[in-house]
Amino acid sequence: MPVVVQPTLDATGPPLSEVTFVVVDLETTGGRAGGGDSITEIGAVKVRGGEVLGEFQTLVNPGVPVPAQITVLTGITNAMVLPAPRIDEVLPAFLEFVRGAVLVAHNAPFDIGFLRAAARATGHPWPGNQVVDTVRLARAVVTRDEVPNHKLSTLAGLFRAEVTPDHRALSDARATVDVLHALLGRLAGAGVTHLEDLATAGDNVPMDVRRKRSLADVLPESPGVYLFVGPADEVLYVGTSKNLRSRVRTYFTAAETRKPIKEMVRIAHDVRPVVCATELEAQVRELRLIAQHTPRYNKRSKFPQRTSWVRLVETGVPRLSVVRDVLDGAAHLGPFSSRSQAQLAAMALLSAFRPDVPGTRSAMHLDALDLAAVRDAMLADPERVVTAHARAIAAMTTAHNFEAAAALRDRLTVFLRGASRVQRLGPLAATPELVAARPHEGGWEIVVVRHARLAATGIALRGTDPVAVAESLRAAAEHVPAPCPPAPAGLAEEAELVLAWLESPGVRLVTLEGPSPWAWPVAGAPAHADLARTAEAVRRHTVPGPDAA
Repeated sequence: MPVVVQPTLDATGPPLSEVTFVVVDLETTGGRAGGGDSITEIGAVKVRGGEVLGEFQTLVNPGVPVPAQITVLTGITNAMVLPAPRIDEVLPAFLEFVRGAVLVAHNAPFDIGFLRAAARATGHPWPGNQVVDTVRLARAVVTRDEVPNHKLSTLAGLFRAEVTPDHRALSDARATVDVLHALLGRLAGAGVTHLEDLATAGDNVPMDVRRKRSLADVLPESPGVYLFVGPADEVLYVGTSKNLRSRVRTYFTAAETRKPIKEMVRIAHDVRPVVCATELEAQVRELRLIAQHTPRYNKRSKFPQRTSWVRLVETGVPRLSVVRDVLDGAAHLGPFSSRSQAQLAAMALLSAFRPDVPGTRSAMHLDALDLAAVRDAMLADPERVVTAHARAIAAMTTAHNFEAAAALRDRLTVFLRGASRVQRLGPLAATPELVAARPHEGGWEIVVVRHARLAATGIALRGTDPVAVAESLRAAAEHVPAPCPPAPAGLAEEAELVLAWLESPGVRLVTLEGPSPWAWPVAGAPAHADLARTAEAVRRHTVPGPDAA
């Protein structure tokens, strides 16, 4: 079986009218490539834009007798091939003939398989040309209502080929040229117009989906966000990619197997791009657009603005409370994506200070004497909560109460995630402006962050002054009103994206404005991130044992 070399997703490819094809056909002593059977004849036709550029034809001495049934089928006799050159003499000239061209064959695995085996046997490297199989193309566009099968002779008759196939290599190659041109004519109506399209043209894709490939043709090959839009101008789906055109094209191929997305593609009337300067900007814009449009085919949260917090209430009856917003001056954990997650974190915190309290989510009262320690566990050092849970988990494991131990592990994980988030987000949310940069293809990627919201981003190309670019970005950056920390000015998920970028390797701080430094406690919850990740991995059964390879 030959390896079909396909263009990468980032390749655009020329129009098919500019592509050089070499249509090849072989005659052989049998059907086992590399298994005792050999080539007896090679025929090939080089075409571009419907014009024949050249032909290649030769008999080949297979080194073995031609079976009688093959002679009956092809007319090729032992007497004909005996004076012919061996394949090691023929192959170099053939490889030169096909250099830089797209190889085409009817039932390509057969022909290309024999050619690859011959190259291997004679010590010639296989050039790796892209391969097109006219059988696969025919199955995609020629129905059984038109023909009983997809044999070359049948298709040649359907398309009224000028040459009738006769089981001789050059005649069959010439007939395949006519079949190829007829198939490409049909595929053009389905949006197969460029070389890159041929990589998936033979896939089992419904014609109504294939025709929509043209929606991607006008998209730029740049990073950004794409929006699939429905007939009523409603946004159906939002995604992001480093190459908008290439990514959107995959939705119209067999590579897209998600049932809801296939349904979405059928509904879509348009695809709108939002070109972005950087990958971070694309990620942020995607998040904001999902929150704005709540597209029904996006699986990720359509309401990222709906978050919950755990608040330490120190007035009146001291307690932990699950709330939707933050209050100035109060200690908080979070934000959490749901109320239930916030309640789990609150119970983890409560159990470390009131282990006698039953595991209920309604009574979360605290002793006034513990308030300072509770605040410290939330905002500075969660060691007391971690230690209390570690002891309880160990005791339950010893008692073989694994289900209860797992529940405590999950509760601790949620608490550490919320404590880490507030300790990381809080200082950034309180920072009026931060400018940072990291290396990018010889230049610099620069971001302006205000109160944990991305206010501007851009690229300082190689040879340009990054300081001047940073100042320009600052001047044009979005005005961001100050929030009530630790809540960020924008979406919590956006703040997490910004933080992940700021914490990535190579980032340099350019300027920082604010009443307090951008920092978090050395012994804070982020120091326990590995513990939280390990617990999460254990929950998902992904941590290998000590004897695993």
